[in-house]
Amino acid sequence: MSPKSGTPKKNLMLFSGRAHRELAEEVAANLNVTITPQTAHTFANGELFVRFEESVRGTDAFVIQSHTTPINEWVMEQLIMVDALKRASAKRITVVIPFYPYARQDKKHKGREPISARLIADLFKTAGADRIMTVDLHTAQIQGFFDGPVDHLFAQNLLAQHIKKTYGDADIAVVSPDSGRVRLAEKWAQQLGDRPIAFIHKTRDPDKPNQAVANRVVGNVQGKLCVLVDDMIDTGGTIVKATDALLEEGAADVVIATTHGILSDPATERLSNCKAREVIVTNSLPIPAEKRFGNLTVLSIAPMLAEAIQQVFEDGSVTSLFDGHA
Repeated sequence: MSPKSGTPKKNLMLFSGRAHRELAEEVAANLNVTITPQTAHTFANGELFVRFEESVRGTDAFVIQSHTTPINEWVMEQLIMVDALKRASAKRITVVIPFYPYARQDKKHKGREPISARLIADLFKTAGADRIMTVDLHTAQIQGFFDGPVDHLFAQNLLAQHIKKTYGDADIAVVSPDSGRVRLAEKWAQQLGDRPIAFIHKTRDPDKPNQAVANRVVGNVQGKLCVLVDDMIDTGGTIVKATDALLEEGAADVVIATTHGILSDPATERLSNCKAREVIVTNSLPIPAEKRFGNLTVLSIAPMLAEAIQQVFEDGSVTSLFDGHA
């Protein structure tokens, strides 16, 4: 249907930072659009520059950036892109952040600590963002940090479909790597067909980042294929220790399923040498060839992002995409 007289036609434009161009190109292909051309470079002193090569006036702008290493550089680049769009009179700016930066700093554990996840939300709002779209937040409360709509997407359907297709006939138990993720394990268990759940009781020293001690398995995993679920793998220490604990408890095999493959060193070495049958992640973050290993499977979230972007553009329902999981 043609727009009414005097009503300007809506125009979707997609913009990409330099952190994970491959994912942005895949999203663009699913949307049947092209990424808006831009000039972007880094000055000798580390300052960033971005300029768009086409008019963005009145557009519905979607700015995608995956916050990988060096994370602070890519956060700054996306902020600059939002600022440039705002000053160039874009009508609405949606920041697409497949992996939300600083998400683990969502509360104060001790006095005199920052809440950096809130600061990130404030920075994007100040830059000119009207909306945030992100995938599998570390904690759901981060949605409330941004003063505006937040579309919280879930990769569980994508990961669970792979599990069903590959291991549907196995005697499966869903396992949380700690007590804090039991609710997530319950959702997985229901989606995989009312499977039993278990969790790893572990301790963590807040003064020692990326270190945890897997203590004991709570729940029956004897003879079962354990699907070990989490939102991210960083250095891999927690997930590998959990895998060892499950196998020592009599699990038949372990499959690791997570959304964000941060894979900071020495994660690749740890995971390639661990006894898990398969490690499943998404491409929310770039995984270069040197970080890949034999039993790693990477699933694409591009179709999900593209569908959510289309729904936002058409003022439709993003929640309806997730069958009650949103």
